[in-house]
Amino acid sequence: MRNTFISTVALTLAAAACSLSMPPPQLVDARAAYTKAADGPAARLDPAGLHVAAEQLALAERTFDKDGDTPLVRDEAYVAERRAELAEVQARTVESDRKAGQLTQEAQETQARELESARTQLSQTQKQLAVTAAAMNELAALKTIQAVKQEERGTVITLSGSVLFASAKDDLLPSAEETLGRVALALSKSDPGSNIIVQGYTDSQGNDAFNEALSQRRAERVRAFLTTHGIASDRVRAEGFGRSTPVADNGTAEGRANNRRVEIVVEPSKVSSGPSLPATTTTTSTTTVH
Repeated sequence: MRNTFISTVALTLAAAACSLSMPPPQLVDARAAYTKAADGPAARLDPAGLHVAAEQLALAERTFDKDGDTPLVRDEAYVAERRAELAEVQARTVESDRKAGQLTQEAQETQARELESARTQLSQTQKQLAVTAAAMNELAALKTIQAVKQEERGTVITLSGSVLFASAKDDLLPSAEETLGRVALALSKSDPGSNIIVQGYTDSQGNDAFNEALSQRRAERVRAFLTTHGIASDRVRAEGFGRSTPVADNGTAEGRANNRRVEIVVEPSKVSSGPSLPATTTTTSTTTVH
């Protein structure tokens, strides 16, 4: 069984070696965690758990081989590392239980302390997995309410102006709170070391001064919402760009609707310890709001 696990990971590592980009640190850590678990008692005492870790690592390796270093690869590698650690801890717990029955009273007391420590670590690992799964579910849910994509400047969440504001206004609509609430929850659970820029845009109707002021006020409104819903204020700044940088033709109603938007840019941080926002190329439909 152990040889099967090692062969599975060897194949995925060989595939990853063909990638043109360097693997992210999360993937490197996941490989090391799996190797450590496979070389320990997990291969004998928790082969099922080790197999789950191998499958998760293989998934991360395939994604990396296909797409390179992406937030999804880091998320999958993070879960793979936790799975490998969980298999190792569970195996060592079983091993400790078996040894405990064979020791003298004094040795049993020492072993009991070690067993309790292993169980505590197991509980912590399980909680980490639960938190990670919940965060990934929140992040994936964002795809249903707006477009999320990965760009050179970072992860960009695009919100339609019609979802957030009435025409020519900067007060948040009541329905906007649910949307922004889900965004704030996802941002609070992903990459807490990153900086966030809220950028407001309008279409080409109206003069530059009005559009720039309106877009700045709207960006400030969204920033204020995020900072009162779990995002540290020193992580977020607001910028208004008016009608500059259109993403569609202002000559059509549909194009103008797409240009009226708020973009939340999550800048990449140097070190990411948790899941990142999932990228997608989904386009969010909009309605006419200036």
